[in-house]
Amino acid sequence: MRPLVRVLGVVVASVLLAGTAQASPSPTGISWAPCPELADVECGELSVPVDRADPGDGRVGVAVARRVASDPARRIGVLVVNPGGPGNSGVDFVLRADGVFSPEVLARFDVVGFDPRGVGRSGAVVCSAEVVGRRPRVAPGGAAEFAALAAYNAELEADCRARTGPLHDHVDTLSVVEDVEALRVALGERRISFYGLSYGTLLGQQYAERHGARVRGVVVDSNVDHSQGTWRYAEVEAAGAEDAFEEFVAWCGRTSGCALHGRDVGAVWRGLLERAERGTLVLPGAGTPITADALRKNVRGAFYAPAWASLAELLVALEAEPETVVAERESAAGADVVAEPFPAVFCQDWALPVRDFREYAALTARVRRVAPNMGGGQRPDQPIGTCLGRSADVANPQRPLRITGAPKVLMLNGAHDPATPLAGALNAHRQAGGAVVLVTYEGGGHGVYQRSACTRGVVDAYLLDGVVPEDGTRCPAVEPGA
Repeated sequence: MRPLVRVLGVVVASVLLAGTAQASPSPTGISWAPCPELADVECGELSVPVDRADPGDGRVGVAVARRVASDPARRIGVLVVNPGGPGNSGVDFVLRADGVFSPEVLARFDVVGFDPRGVGRSGAVVCSAEVVGRRPRVAPGGAAEFAALAAYNAELEADCRARTGPLHDHVDTLSVVEDVEALRVALGERRISFYGLSYGTLLGQQYAERHGARVRGVVVDSNVDHSQGTWRYAEVEAAGAEDAFEEFVAWCGRTSGCALHGRDVGAVWRGLLERAERGTLVLPGAGTPITADALRKNVRGAFYAPAWASLAELLVALEAEPETVVAERESAAGADVVAEPFPAVFCQDWALPVRDFREYAALTARVRRVAPNMGGGQRPDQPIGTCLGRSADVANPQRPLRITGAPKVLMLNGAHDPATPLAGALNAHRQAGGAVVLVTYEGGGHGVYQRSACTRGVVDAYLLDGVVPEDGTRCPAVEPGA
């Protein structure tokens, strides 16, 4: 379902660490041509093995885009970017880079992005549209639903593997790490700078671990803590969702322009959830039903910007709709296959086992206690439920972050991030020790770099001048708009 609130993209920017300027070498492995979408950006393809342990198992073309430095005489080098997801397109990120990066960054860096293997233009993981359309609830309510979800996930995995081919089983982040290294070599760069947002922080962290000598600097913005087990993962994500909800409630309490100002926002929200559970909540003007899971997911999406004013108006409009019992409408016929990279990527990066429904019920109860309003949102239930019943062989399982031999990594995180809570960044920062400096933005939303003059200044100083901020630096919150 499409988000109910149009969330403003807060994606962002960059990375490096000071060093001597490098002359622009001739690329050795990519033939560049103007991108069909935008002639000012160059597009190409990098060929890499599907399975580096078995190079004879075929190759995949990784789609790459490059926006060359606008002032080549002052060029610093290459800035490789990854906007996360998993499933977001780095090519699309570069195509809109002039709306993300400062003119000085664009002047002094070649900004290079790519669609990770299994995503978008890089051999996308595809699955039967019919099978994807039969996805059951991601939070089963009983033992039978639990077993049915596990069986469905196994069916979906087998279908996607058959339709995608061998690449399906090699889309984990460590495989992408080696694609970034191949990209560095193909670009002819001795060292690269890297910026990763959200799930892209896992790529940045693991590239710094494996190839620290090959980076000039790394910015990881809104961080994944890849050391959490099932219970800790669910609890941290649930707490982050609940904290974001409480920030929204507090904003409505102090802001006369909030459509729910002066009301008990929690009571309004719980009433809407109850109607959604009964199947009587419909979208304003459309008459189509919305489930409680979809309502939480879309409301949490509004916390990304955060688009609090629009969210309050939406909740008021939902409340005003008469209670209506509407049968779910069948999806219109469409393509036979759809792109579905998330389960393949996430479940090859994470081992989040749940033994049986008894454990799942206990986990769900814990999440509800931690997040009584948001119920954990989508991230805790959805990924754990998505991986249930799939292959147990995880290519890139969780472990503590250990970085040696790399320049100081700049880690950014929001204090009230709804998707990558500050607790995860704090834990990853502790694991990495002196290899990482942490800068905290004291406000809400997902993505830090573009939040304020303070956050932009910290990153730009690191990026352009190699200035490493003091560990523990904090940037004040900026009141969000609509």
